[in-house]
Amino acid sequence: MPKSPRPASFFPSMGSHEPTLRVMPQVADANIHGDVFGGWIMAQVDIAGSIPATRRAGGRVATVAVNAFTFRQPVFVGYLLSFYATIVKTGNTSLTVAVEVYAQRQRMEAEVVKVTEATLTYVATDDNRKPRPLPPE
Repeated sequence: MPKSPRPASFFPSMGSHEPTLRVMPQVADANIHGDVFGGWIMAQVDIAGSIPATRRAGGRVATVAVNAFTFRQPVFVGYLLSFYATIVKTGNTSLTVAVEVYAQRQRMEAEVVKVTEATLTYVATDDNRKPRPLPPE
């Protein structure tokens, strides 16, 4: 795979340079023109955001809010999407997670562009799916 033309510092706001999730949309995830459905991207963002939330909560979490969601660039079948998720706020039972999505376009030379950003809130839940306090760090 060709190297990204951007340095590792291209993803400065997400803390870690390792993606939380990487996925390549398939034909079934797009319309007849090859445009990937926004709802499919939203589902992947929710999965990516839940990973650090689950780790921090030490168990089950539930998505309670999509605080912001912006589609910046179109996504097409065959793009390699990298999702960078980081916790930006914690409360007693809740966590707010920022997710940035970058697409590596597979053309003559790889190009990386930011395609989506979102902020979601999760609540830690117990086995009965009731809110529970976050454990101490």
